[in-house]
Amino acid sequence: MFRKLAFSLVVSCLAVNLTSTFAQAPANPATKPAAAEAIDFARARELLRKRAAGESLSAADEAFLQRATDAYQAWQALERLSGGDAAAPRRASVSPAMSGKESVGLKPLSEMKAEDRYQGEDGGLYGAGSNTPPAKHLQLATAESKQIQPLGADGKPASDGLIGLISISMSNATQEFSMFKQIADRDPEKSSLVKIVDCAQGGQAMAEWASPAARPWTTASNLLSAAKVSPQQVQVAWIKLANKGPRGNLPEHGKTLQQDTLAVIQNAKAKFPNLRVAYLSSRIYAGYATTPLNPEPYAYESAFVVRWLIQDQIKGSDTLTAGNDATAKAPVLLWGPYLWADGTTPRATDKLVYLREDLANDGTHPSEQGRRKVAQQLLDFFKTDELARVWFRK
Repeated sequence: MFRKLAFSLVVSCLAVNLTSTFAQAPANPATKPAAAEAIDFARARELLRKRAAGESLSAADEAFLQRATDAYQAWQALERLSGGDAAAPRRASVSPAMSGKESVGLKPLSEMKAEDRYQGEDGGLYGAGSNTPPAKHLQLATAESKQIQPLGADGKPASDGLIGLISISMSNATQEFSMFKQIADRDPEKSSLVKIVDCAQGGQAMAEWASPAARPWTTASNLLSAAKVSPQQVQVAWIKLANKGPRGNLPEHGKTLQQDTLAVIQNAKAKFPNLRVAYLSSRIYAGYATTPLNPEPYAYESAFVVRWLIQDQIKGSDTLTAGNDATAKAPVLLWGPYLWADGTTPRATDKLVYLREDLANDGTHPSEQGRRKVAQQLLDFFKTDELARVWFRK
């Protein structure tokens, strides 16, 4: 049922049966998390039906539908983590040390130095205090980026072809990337040859994409088809790393997320043979979280998993060989925008903060304001990054 919700939210333009969406939403207030107590899920189902039929929703209805989605996801997380009993919050509670906080006192990875340590990890997006890729990896990334060009549906260079830019991830990512698509498509500096397709889906974190036969890949194929983009035209992906309900310390939950994401990256390369670059991002601030879906410090720690994957490719791991021949198992991996900031504590470099109003009721998903904040970071990145701007801008 949760997947039907996710599917309906991202492919409302397609003919999908939505009559049972939200059907498993809790009816008994005793089993609802606080965020779900005032939600009329019958109304939410009707709004989804209207959206799927092509009807425009009012701003108030869109806001209600977002609240319903947040509440449903929170309830699903509680039920899954409490062994199917969502009325057992003690087994699925958020750590009080890391929830409801304007700041958790952690230093952004991009501002950690070589001598800094977090659970044995040093600073810098690429390690050793550096936020830029080492020379050899940069050379590989530059060579692949220069090959990004308009392709026809058959994957061959074409002056009237497209450069497919897609997203792969979960609910936060689709909320943010769909907003990015809106503002990017209106930006006069963006190349008209770049076709942005939001393939991220609610409820579909890295574990749900790990199998090449998993439903998110089918949904992504449908979304690309609806956008008139062939798999051969997809050349760049933005992947945001997270899993639902992580547990344990960084080595424990981090290795699981790393393995799942590795599978996602390999699947993407197999399904999109001309995929040359994958930009990876970790989560935004989650210190306001009220559910165990992905609170702190897991949101913060997902950045180290991004770095592990990139470092594995830099070290020559045979599971992440890049290139555009038959032996390639992955695109070139690079950091996309680093999105985390310590709540209301401004980042030293750009003063980025996350206020409570940047997050929805569950403190995990972005609000409208938060979506715009992340979307703008994505747009600024693709317009200014040394490698991305060459193909992204006119």
